[in-house]
Amino acid sequence: MTSTILGLDTNKTINELEELNVLLSNFQIYYQTLRGLHWNIKGKNFFELHVKFEELYLDAQDKIDLIAERILTLQGTPLHTFKDYISKATVKVGENINNDEKAIKLIVDSISQLLKKEREILDISDEMNDEGTNSMMSDFISEQEKTIWMFNAWLD
Repeated sequence: MTSTILGLDTNKTINELEELNVLLSNFQIYYQTLRGLHWNIKGKNFFELHVKFEELYLDAQDKIDLIAERILTLQGTPLHTFKDYISKATVKVGENINNDEKAIKLIVDSISQLLKKEREILDISDEMNDEGTNSMMSDFISEQEKTIWMFNAWLD
C-alpha cells in the first residue's frame, strides 16, 4: 500500500477526491441557485426569504472554500470551471424561480442531494480513517439536517 503525505491510502484517496469534487460541483450549482432565489424572490415573504437566502448562499460559499481546501490538503485539484460543475453536479439548477414555496422546495431537494453525497463521502472517509474529511462531512450533515427540518416546518 502506498500512502499520501497525510498517511492515507493513495488509491482510496483518489476515489475520495473524485467524490469531493462532485460535492464541490453540487455546492457551486446550489450556491448560484441561492443567489438567483435571493435576487428574484417576490411576494409577501420577500423580506424574510431575501435575508434567509443570503444567509444560505454565504454559508454555501464558506463550505465551497472548505471543500476546495480539503481537496488541496489531500493533494488533489479542485474543479473550478462551470463546465465541470454542470457535468458533475446532481442538484437541480434553479432558474427563474420567484415563488416562495417553489424556492423552498428546491432548497429542500438540493440539500437532500447534498446530504446524500456527504453521507457517501463520510462512508469513504470513515473506511480510510480520514478524520479531517470525516469531521467536515459530519459538521455539514448536522447543519443541513436542521435546515431541512426548519424549511419543512415553513412549508407545513
